[in-house]
Amino acid sequence: MRTVPDYFGSLVFDESVMRSRLPKETWRSLRKTIRDGETLDIEVANVVANAMKDWAVEKGATHFTHWFQPMTGITAEKHDSFISPAEYGKVIMEFSGKELVKGEPDASSFPSGGLRSTFEARGYTAWDPTSCAFIKNKALCIPTAFCSYGGEALDQKTPLLRSMAAINRQALRVLKLFGNSDVTSVKTTVGPEQEYFLIDTELYDKRKDLIYTGRTLFGCKPPKGQELEDHYFGSIKPRVAAFMEELNEELWKLGIFAKTEHNEVAPAQHELAPIFTTTNIATDHNQLTMEMMQKVAKKHGLVCLLHEKPFAGVNGSGKHNNWSISTNTGVNLLEPGDTPHENAQFLLFLCAVIKSVDDYQDLLRISVASSGNDHRLGANEAPPAVVSIFVGSDLNELLESMINGRTYGAKAREHIKIGVDVLPRFPQDTTDRNRTSPFAFTGNKFEFRMPGSSCSVALPNIVLNTAVAESLKQFADTLEKADDFTCALNELIKNTIREHKRIIFNGNGYDEAWISEAAKERGLLNLKTTPDCLPYFLHEKNVRLFTQHKVLSEVEMHSRYEIMVENYCKMLNIEALTMIEMARRDILPAILIYMKELGDTAFSKKSLTAAVDCDFEEKTIAKLSSLASTIFYSTETLKNSLCALKEITDMQKQAMEYKDKIIVEMQELRTAVDEAECITAQRYWPYPSYGELLFGVR
Repeated sequence: MRTVPDYFGSLVFDESVMRSRLPKETWRSLRKTIRDGETLDIEVANVVANAMKDWAVEKGATHFTHWFQPMTGITAEKHDSFISPAEYGKVIMEFSGKELVKGEPDASSFPSGGLRSTFEARGYTAWDPTSCAFIKNKALCIPTAFCSYGGEALDQKTPLLRSMAAINRQALRVLKLFGNSDVTSVKTTVGPEQEYFLIDTELYDKRKDLIYTGRTLFGCKPPKGQELEDHYFGSIKPRVAAFMEELNEELWKLGIFAKTEHNEVAPAQHELAPIFTTTNIATDHNQLTMEMMQKVAKKHGLVCLLHEKPFAGVNGSGKHNNWSISTNTGVNLLEPGDTPHENAQFLLFLCAVIKSVDDYQDLLRISVASSGNDHRLGANEAPPAVVSIFVGSDLNELLESMINGRTYGAKAREHIKIGVDVLPRFPQDTTDRNRTSPFAFTGNKFEFRMPGSSCSVALPNIVLNTAVAESLKQFADTLEKADDFTCALNELIKNTIREHKRIIFNGNGYDEAWISEAAKERGLLNLKTTPDCLPYFLHEKNVRLFTQHKVLSEVEMHSRYEIMVENYCKMLNIEALTMIEMARRDILPAILIYMKELGDTAFSKKSLTAAVDCDFEEKTIAKLSSLASTIFYSTETLKNSLCALKEITDMQKQAMEYKDKIIVEMQELRTAVDEAECITAQRYWPYPSYGELLFGVR
């Protein structure tokens, strides 16, 4: 019987495989490329490509593909076979270093925000050797970056790698000042928790809204939802358990550290959490995880829903981005230490994060913006749209004591001077968890709870990495010029806390009093929707941040802004059109058929005796007739509003119209339809109900 260690990573061309299959000199050269970012020689690439091909063919692969992450939110791949013509009509299996390091997909067919026109098709994919190749569906998948003919990034991976390089540069400057000469690289690590829903395939196939948009656009509440709180951590149903078992096996074969699985709060909702790994690899793994969830679910007669809010009235799904920063010597820079020196270093990096979140709260909100996530944020299941940091009572007491010169803790006897007097060790997990906080310190990492379940974690981590890199740069600039490092460090930490403590909030993020305080007293942003926050992306300070650290050029930023605005408008347009089609072609006819049956029943009863009571039939017909009229006129209004939107050429103005007008009209239509569903006989209603969808997997 095979055990997990026997097959874990069996479909990955990882370092152990490379060591065993590559000549020593080739392996050393490739290792320098992976670890130190040195340029890869084409001769080395040829040897690696041949070994990679031999390994893949032995595993049953027949094709290779450059696997990349365009700005569609999903991955892309174009397969080419290994075959090459040989004599006498035969073929041989070949794969060159040139094919390994570079590909040429059509760049104009992917979102480019104006960087590529239809007639400007050329684009390039470039091998990312820091992320291992793997086999999927009998194809060797080579993780790559994707750029335009002019070199502009058209993907998620390129700016993510740039942001990792930026934080590495600035963190090394700071660590050098603390005497950490043995540290040669610093990397951020991520563990993205993934929430999702599972529903029965047969029911899914009967819902146009789920098929077209990923969420239910109509549906009245069932008698039971999540009120009893009996689903969270409950016993996992056999079909779901079988799905989870196969999913784990497939993920483990791909070297993905799937660790935790459980039922989530809402009926039919579940969660998978991995072990931390380097941010670049964690991003790749999360994209693979979402793909594999949907693939494995189909084999079990299930559909995996990754939309942030597939069902109204129950919790939606998020993706908690657990972020930390570590050295190549194994030190977590967000973990409190045992000595004053270690704690001073910890506090400085903590301050860098606090400052970054305060300075770039708008970018963090933008990094999770989507039409789907707008339904979820602030809905008593996810953090509010106001960005704040939870540090807990103990750490907050320490920070306050440093600002005010007070003693910290019962045992402290002297004022705190970082690196001089003994700073009491700040133990991990001495405070409660705050589920309402967008950005919570959890002992040795920060949990960014705002990302939605369907989003790539690339952009949130691009923002985090770059913003923290900027704070560390400013710290290094100050400390490198200081005559007295200890005094300068002490003042820097105190001043940073004092200037940015407004972003720290340890209370209930759902409390309306907090939302008011955040905006009016603390000056924090409350960007409730995607159209509200996206214009901030191009503010001068944000353009300066990304361009100075060479993470995104100004042109690349404009392209991403255009893509985000356009995606918002397109998604809402699809949802509105789907609602109109469902209402006109399915829902109104169903209501009319039921009304006819009620009328026929009333007529039959009255034909027997004039004294018979037909109140139920007559009142129900009257109510349904009124609702049918509302539904009809609501669809007409919605259709006309969509037509009018085509006249608006400014995409930001169009997005605001979708937010302020279309969403309101969609809700009015939904309200009428949901009320009609509640009083229409079930056998006439054209779609599976919420009750069937949420409780249909047994």
